[in-house]
Parts: sequence; structure tokens; C-alpha cells
Amino acid sequence: MIRVMIVDDQDIIRAGLAAIVGAPEDLEVVAQAADGFEALQTLATTAVDVLLVDLRMPGIDGVETVRRVRLLRPAAELGILVVTTFDEDENVLRALRAGADGFFSKSASPAEIADGVRRVAAGGRALSDHAVGVVVDHVADDRGVVIDRAVADLVATLTPREREIVEAIVSGLDGATIAARLHLSPFTVKTHANRAMAKVGATDRGQLVSLAVRAGILPS
Repeated sequence: MIRVMIVDDQDIIRAGLAAIVGAPEDLEVVAQAADGFEALQTLATTAVDVLLVDLRMPGIDGVETVRRVRLLRPAAELGILVVTTFDEDENVLRALRAGADGFFSKSASPAEIADGVRRVAAGGRALSDHAVGVVVDHVADDRGVVIDRAVADLVATLTPREREIVEAIVSGLDGATIAARLHLSPFTVKTHANRAMAKVGATDRGQLVSLAVRAGILPS
């Protein structure tokens, strides 16, 4: 069972997220907090696997909450997933730099949020397509980025079709768009993407993008 704490200053939003997260049998909402201070106090006495936190809150905001939580609990002990209305590019980068493991807009589907909780609980990353695009653009603009030869060797084992799909993912395209452009079914696109992840050692889409960029695959 994955134990989740929800941190949001709006009662109705907390209730909605609790209903979403608490619906699957493998997830359980064990605590809720209305701000970062309450979250920190609750974490001191409650066993939590994933912190699901908003960005705009009174007192200390979500980014500062993430930063303070990380000083107490490393990623190996606690996953942090930001779910917010304010998904501007800078907020994505600020949250990830502070130590968040994932970033979703509140417009994400219940299935996406539940899956994101599972992924960060397992030590992975959970990023929306928009967040992935922000990270890729940021890395691509960094003139200090150099090719990681070990990762490039792994990427070289991809089939032409797998690489084509990875390149499309790095460019920020979702599965449905890739399928339409390549005249493939969404299932086929997902199968090739999963095979590519297995070959390069990625556990999720966000890590696949990160590794691909390190190998020199940049957004077109």
C-alpha cells in the first residue's frame, strides 16, 4: 500500500484529490495538510511514501515546502509529486530543482495522477508532457551539455523506428500525435517506446527523455 499525504490550501481541492488518490486499492491517503508548515509537522509523526503538493499556498509556498521536506527526507525515503494549476515553465524548473520527483497540472486525469503517485513512490519520475518539454528545452539551451558516450552507446542499439519515436518524444509530442504522424496505432507507438526504455535503462518517459538528451538527441 502506497501512503499519500495531500498538501493544498483549498478544502475542495484536497477533497477532490483525496477521492482520486484514494480510489485505487494500492493507494491510501493517510494525511492532509492545508499548508507547508502543517505538512512538515505531520511528516514528523506520520508514515508517508508520497507527498502530493500544490505550489500556491499561504505561509511557505509549494517550492519552499519541497525544499524543506528534502532537507529531512531524501528521495529514497519519500516521493514528491507537485500537482498545481500554475504550470508555467519557471514553476516546473523551480519545483524540480527544489527536489520534486514529478510535476502535473491539476487538469491531468485521475488515472495520470494515480500513476504518477505510483511512479514517484517507486523512485521514478512522473512528468506531464508539458513538464517534459520544459526540461528538454532547458537542457538543450545549456551550452555546457556534453554527450555521455555510455548513454549514446545504449541509444545506438535502438532500431530506426524506436529512435524515431524517441526523437518525437524528446520533441514533446504525445503518443496520439506520434501515432498520427507515423501512421501507426497508439499501441504500436507505446510498444516501441517501452522497448526503447528497456534498452537504455529508463523506468519512465521523463527518464527516457533525460537519457536521450544526454546521448545528443535534442528537440527538433
